[in-house]
Amino acid sequence: MHRFHYINGQLHCEEVPVREIVRKAGTPLYLYSYNTLLDHYRQIEKAFSPVKALICYAMKANGNLAVLRTLAKAGAGFDVVSGGELRKALQAGANPRKIVYASVGKKTGEIEAAVKAGILFFNVESEQELEQINAVCARLKRRQQVSLRLNPNVDPHTHAFITTGHKASKFGMDLKTVRRLLASHRKYPWLILGGLHVHIGSQILEARPFREAIRKALGVVAFARRKGIPMNTLNIGGGLGIIYNKEEPQTPADYAQAVLPLLKRSRVKVILEPGRYIAGNSGILLTRVLYLKESHGHRFAIVDAGMNDLIRPSLYGAYHRIQPVLQPKQGGKTIATDVVGPVCESGDFLGKNRKLPPLKAGDLLAVMSAGAYGYVMSSNYNARPRPAEVMVRGRQWKIIRRRETFQDLTRGETLPAFLR
Repeated sequence: MHRFHYINGQLHCEEVPVREIVRKAGTPLYLYSYNTLLDHYRQIEKAFSPVKALICYAMKANGNLAVLRTLAKAGAGFDVVSGGELRKALQAGANPRKIVYASVGKKTGEIEAAVKAGILFFNVESEQELEQINAVCARLKRRQQVSLRLNPNVDPHTHAFITTGHKASKFGMDLKTVRRLLASHRKYPWLILGGLHVHIGSQILEARPFREAIRKALGVVAFARRKGIPMNTLNIGGGLGIIYNKEEPQTPADYAQAVLPLLKRSRVKVILEPGRYIAGNSGILLTRVLYLKESHGHRFAIVDAGMNDLIRPSLYGAYHRIQPVLQPKQGGKTIATDVVGPVCESGDFLGKNRKLPPLKAGDLLAVMSAGAYGYVMSSNYNARPRPAEVMVRGRQWKIIRRRETFQDLTRGETLPAFLR
């Protein structure tokens, strides 16, 4: 599952003791395992090898350049959702012909940059967006492939905030609209409507909703072909769940076994957009205990990482396992403890009512499964500099993003003349 493990009572990332890294890099600290990233990517690649699927890593999960370069060198494509992500992917060495561009709100300049870069597909979210991409391509005199994003109205039984394929979601278009656009495809002479896109959400633990969505999508592919459109690509999105606590998610092999028969019969080229599955369990957040206190029957461990560093518990009520960097004794005493941060908000916590050994100030804790939607969603709330990021490969480790300084907090700010 991942390469974070205890050796001689100390938590290691691959072959490096975590405490050794913290001594030099400090806390809070995001720490990533290079080989775990590759392991998870290759599991998906192998599972879908019978259809030679293009695996486009959803870089919104973790966009550090070192993470992107690791995957680009392994042959991955990229799913980007902004002009900034497009530029970072290219900077990391991505092949533009392996880039797909999603997002419901692409700006004209972003569309133009992507067309000029020569990306593989736009995932189109609305009729007006389709018109805008056609207009940009006409001006540039460049034809461009697009995938219409179908909202299949499928409930994936995941958190409401990460459900994207239900009828109330802002993402994609309903079946009626997609069919109408396909029927009028000649209105878009600069576009090649060569694909269909369907992504129903994230942290999905079973195959049923995927199969339901893919069946609906393949019905649209058949409709397009009847209209004379050579639709030959189906992007089935991402969404594979991972283990945070006691989940029992399907493996990539399980998922492939459930959906490959459908895909093979349709003879479509397949694109996947995994993000969390690749990055989630590849990273941890390290934090140090500052203070301990008891109040009204609650025990609190106040640590130096807060909701600005990892917002998922506060935003989603997400669960991340929290464990000491020094391995506790088997069967030793545990105390129900709320692990909370220094941010001035009642919602600032990393975990509540966790059974932890007796802690003391200075102890190090590891917040597990923090490689996806961790640093990328961090902020400077309460004027807190963001953490450093480190990558480990075997016995080597390197800081891949320096810790922000207090000077970084005001970089770009100016005082107007009338306040001088």
